[in-house]
Amino acid sequence: MENFVLHRADTRGVADFGWLKSYHTFSFSSYYNPDRMNFGALRVLNDDTVAPGMGFGKHPHSDMEIISIPLEGDLQHQDSMGNQTIIRKGDIQVMSAGTGVEHSEFNHNKDKEVKFLQIWIIPNKRSAKPRYDQITLVEEDRQNKLQQILSPNPEDAGVWVNQDAWFQLGKFDSGTDISYDLKKKGNGVYAFVLDGDVKINGQALGRRDGFGIWDVDSLKIEATSNAEILLMEVPMSI
Repeated sequence: MENFVLHRADTRGVADFGWLKSYHTFSFSSYYNPDRMNFGALRVLNDDTVAPGMGFGKHPHSDMEIISIPLEGDLQHQDSMGNQTIIRKGDIQVMSAGTGVEHSEFNHNKDKEVKFLQIWIIPNKRSAKPRYDQITLVEEDRQNKLQQILSPNPEDAGVWVNQDAWFQLGKFDSGTDISYDLKKKGNGVYAFVLDGDVKINGQALGRRDGFGIWDVDSLKIEATSNAEILLMEVPMSI
C-alpha cells in the first residue's frame, strides 16, 4: 500500500481573476477535486500572485490556523484585532482565526507584483482566542540546512500554531544531502519545492511540485540542483 502522494506543479487547480492568479494544491474555492481535499491537517496550500495595488478585501475566518509566507514583494495586512502591518520576503505571518476574525491582504506596492504562499492548517482545538503574529527570519540560517519556521511551542523557533505541526525552510546548493527526522509519531510531511530540483526518499521533484509522505520516521533530501524547499510536518489524523 502506497504511503505517499505526488502532486506535480501542472496538476494544481488554477484561478485567474486578472488581479490574482492562484495555484491550488488542494481543493479551494471553485477548484474541487475529491482526491485532493487535504494532507492530514494541511488543508490549503495556495501559491498566489497579486497585481500591484490589488488584494483581498476584508473577509471572515474561524477555527483555522492561517500562515502566509511572502516570496516576492510586500503584503499589507489589516485585521479586526487591530493589527496593521506589512510582511515582506523573509517574514512569516500566522493568524489563529479561532472564534472568528476578519482580515484583508493587499499588495502594498503600486509598481510590482507580490507573490506569497497561503497555507491553512486545521487546528487541534476549536474556538481558540484569535491571535496574530509575524516574525522576520534570518535567511542565512537555512543555507544548506533546515530552518524551523513554525511549531506548536511558543518558546520554540519560529511562529506557533494550535496544532502539532512543524515547518522547515531549506535552501541548498546542488549536491547537498540532508535528513529530516519527524518530530511526532503519526505525523506525515508534505514537501513543496519552491525552486530547483530535489529528491526526497528517492522521489525526483521539480519546481512547485508537492510530495506528501507518511508512515516514515525520517526523510532523506538530496538537492540535484540549487534548490529551495518547504517541509510541512502535520498530523495525519484530524
